[in-house]
Amino acid sequence: MDKILIRGGNSLRGEVIISGSKNSTLPILFATLLTDEPTVITNIPSLDDVDTTVLFLNFMGKKAVKKGNIIEVYCSDNYDKEYKHVALHKLVRKMRASILIIGPLLARLRRIGVPLPGGCAIGARPVDIHLEAFRKLGAEISIEDGCVRTFAGNRLKGAPVNFRFPSVGATENILLTAVLAEGKTTIINAACEPEIEDLAFVLNKMGAKITGAGTKKIVVEGVDKLHGFEHEVIPDRIEAATYMIAAAITKGEVTLKKVIPHHLKSVNDKLRKSGLYIKESKNAIYAKWVKNLKPQSIKTEVYPGFPTDVQAQWTTLMCLVDGRSRIEENIFENRFSHITQLQKFGADISVNGKIVNIKGVERFSGSAVTVSDLRAGAALILAGLAARGPTTVSKIYHLDRGYDMLERKLKKLGADIIRVHG
Repeated sequence: MDKILIRGGNSLRGEVIISGSKNSTLPILFATLLTDEPTVITNIPSLDDVDTTVLFLNFMGKKAVKKGNIIEVYCSDNYDKEYKHVALHKLVRKMRASILIIGPLLARLRRIGVPLPGGCAIGARPVDIHLEAFRKLGAEISIEDGCVRTFAGNRLKGAPVNFRFPSVGATENILLTAVLAEGKTTIINAACEPEIEDLAFVLNKMGAKITGAGTKKIVVEGVDKLHGFEHEVIPDRIEAATYMIAAAITKGEVTLKKVIPHHLKSVNDKLRKSGLYIKESKNAIYAKWVKNLKPQSIKTEVYPGFPTDVQAQWTTLMCLVDGRSRIEENIFENRFSHITQLQKFGADISVNGKIVNIKGVERFSGSAVTVSDLRAGAALILAGLAARGPTTVSKIYHLDRGYDMLERKLKKLGADIIRVHG
């Protein structure tokens, strides 16, 4: 099993190009199931989850080909206009986003069986929000032997869908279903993330009629047929936030290229308040450490609040800032697996329910640590970059699910980091 070795203490300096968003790429790839026409998607990150989704599409009946950072999806030579009705378990268990296959295939086939999905172990993340919304559109749902089975005898019909929580995945899934349903679907308490807007933009390119994406109320007028498209995926705001925190924690100076600064407002506001110098331009962010940082407490919230996907990285930074800070995790109930690992570096940190209390220490010492989920892994890499002495990070396959060319980009910025194949 591969490991990452880091010898910390180097200040990161230079430019880094931010890759396309994983959380935008995956639903857009699943959207290709809604059309028989060719599609081309660019700015694709090189990630295990993307590769899994390509395998998914090919298994279900498409022909998806990845060429560098471009994916082309079209009908295979022997295509008979029929997808498989049951998803492959060994692919589903690899990632949470596999549940997004239900929406487009329910819309096109009226029935689909999908094993309950896997992914990072960061809490329950229940699928019932998705399933109840499908029922609102007229689908029959059952769960048998760990498999979600959906059936709609006739064409699905648009209806009001009111989420009890603004779930990103459920919002995406209902968008992928409602575009081919009969009549109007109104999604109330929808997720507002940029990735939702990107998906809606693609669906509208395909001929859908969606308004309100990026707000709490999205309206979808169903259409009979969707078409092919070409699209460039938006940059990954979580990757960008991670590199800005890397600049802060190593007392460095980093310019992020190919970003959308307003997608990062909540993170940038906190970094500025902590004392990091940040300058934004149209598609770049310059971040520079100029003085000792001040502690800043955060509460994770749905977009546009502070993202839960940056909580672990922020926690690591605050562990090395003189003073006390507090982290409140309001999205997932089990997203503190990085805490015990940070303690191995010397962090003075404790957990009480959904609250993390931190007392900053002067330095970290390198350690041998293990990754438990994607963002926890990023937090441990940051800790290793700042620590004195060597750090070994194990189970890095979690990182390969969400960070494109991580070691290569960090090495270019001056980090002493290598991957060891085990």
